[in-house]
Amino acid sequence: MTAAQQAPLAGLTVIDLSHVYNGPYATFLMAMAGARVVKVEPRGGEHLRSRGDMGGAALPFAMLNSNKQAVTLNLKTPAGLALLREMVARADVLVENFAPGVMDRLGVGAAALHQINPRLIYASSSGYGKSGPYRDYPAMDLVMQAMSGVMDVTGFPDQPPVKSGPAVCDFSAGVHLYGAIVTALYARERTGQGRVVEVAMQDAIYASLASNLGMFHASKGTGPSRTGNRHGGLGISPYNVYRTSDGYVVINAPGDHHFRAILTVAERGDLIGDERYATRPARVQHMFEVDAILEAWTSQHPKAVVAQQMLDAGVPCAPVRGLGEVIVDENMHARGSLQWIDHPDLGRVVLPHSPMRYEDSEIVAISPSSGLGADNDAVFGGWLGRSAEELAGLRAEGAI
Repeated sequence: MTAAQQAPLAGLTVIDLSHVYNGPYATFLMAMAGARVVKVEPRGGEHLRSRGDMGGAALPFAMLNSNKQAVTLNLKTPAGLALLREMVARADVLVENFAPGVMDRLGVGAAALHQINPRLIYASSSGYGKSGPYRDYPAMDLVMQAMSGVMDVTGFPDQPPVKSGPAVCDFSAGVHLYGAIVTALYARERTGQGRVVEVAMQDAIYASLASNLGMFHASKGTGPSRTGNRHGGLGISPYNVYRTSDGYVVINAPGDHHFRAILTVAERGDLIGDERYATRPARVQHMFEVDAILEAWTSQHPKAVVAQQMLDAGVPCAPVRGLGEVIVDENMHARGSLQWIDHPDLGRVVLPHSPMRYEDSEIVAISPSSGLGADNDAVFGGWLGRSAEELAGLRAEGAI
């Protein structure tokens, strides 16, 4: 069998109506697990295609839409809605991340589609969910970082709040959406029935605040909300970014034995056993001194040397790397997690594979994201059986 046939989701068909990050990432994970994913876009393309100044498919679009068939569909036309209903009748999963109520207003909400296909897993994601007082608030990652508390805990105590660099709320929701879909598919194996699943971005990100919430409760709300590069709960020391002769490293000592190893590497064995630093609580009480001791040594050496010596001693440590270093990471390339791909629009680029590995399956090869509507004939003609004349008519009336 081919790698795709051996993959755990081989044989499943997913209709992907989602856009930008959270929904497309969930369906990307399904595609890389072997599912057939049909990405449905409006005739002008989804928003992510037009981002960036590189022309053609922007890199984020290419990252999230590998191994999907690309079709266009105008859901504001009767013919477009009819095609969607036909697709749903043959599909296992439909994913959308429109604002709550949009699909119902179009006449293709979960209840209507379950009349067509009772086995369908209908999956949706939104900022605040389909219930609750915030249901109709517009939401994107920046908004959700502010509303969820992520922004308030990011940055330094004496500076304004800062957004997290990555789109953490979007992608956290995407991972949870994938989990909800696969859980529902598992339940369908036992019951034969489809169901509706949803993930709210606000709900999905909350648990990531665990360290910060721990300090909030322990201090009865008096502790700093922002701790810079220190531990969010100020419960570990050392735990910070340290200057080197050519950049920065991060060093973390969750256990007392880690700190003893750090002192040995930093040639400060004279401090081993010092009661100010012998235990984690003691180090937390003297964290500014601890940081000064470390940086006095790290600042004299290149970041690669510091990181390697700490790693050799079993200390959690890493150089602070730029994106140019990250995209050529030897570990991720060796695992196939990052791969150089010749993309038809972007040229030679690095694209991610799924982080999930299935040891009884070969890794599915990356197929670059398709151009807008590139698979209209294959899906609407080859799969749904429309003739060339019918496809021409659908194009003429603006349905595809």
